[in-house]
Amino acid sequence: MKQQEVAVTVDSVVFCNANNKFKVLLIKRRNDPFEGRWALPGGFIDENEDLITAAKRELEEETGVIVNTMEQVRAFGKPGRDPRGRTISIAFVSRIFEEANLKAGDDAAEASWVNIDHLPQLAFDHAEIIEAAKNYL
Repeated sequence: MKQQEVAVTVDSVVFCNANNKFKVLLIKRRNDPFEGRWALPGGFIDENEDLITAAKRELEEETGVIVNTMEQVRAFGKPGRDPRGRTISIAFVSRIFEEANLKAGDDAAEASWVNIDHLPQLAFDHAEIIEAAKNYL
């Protein structure tokens, strides 16, 4: 039996509750796949990197946002969720109470706070990840 190549990524769902309006932090992807589409901040873990450390690092690199606490939501790994190959993403959620200033960087062309009731079409399976993370609101 051939061994399967599997990549592990992390995604961060950061909810902001400002004036009883819930928003989620999204980035516009700078690169393929899904270049120009909105997505959650995240990316591949580094070798020997803890999952939550990777999630916090990717969040800061792509948006400039630093969070103290994150909770693991669950793993997402449907075949075909990433056109680059078999990829399993571990999703994390954070809650903050004011819109942090955003500074898009690394793989993000843009970063924005978006009302959770008016999400654009998202890359990958990120709409499903946000729905699962809403259980933590």
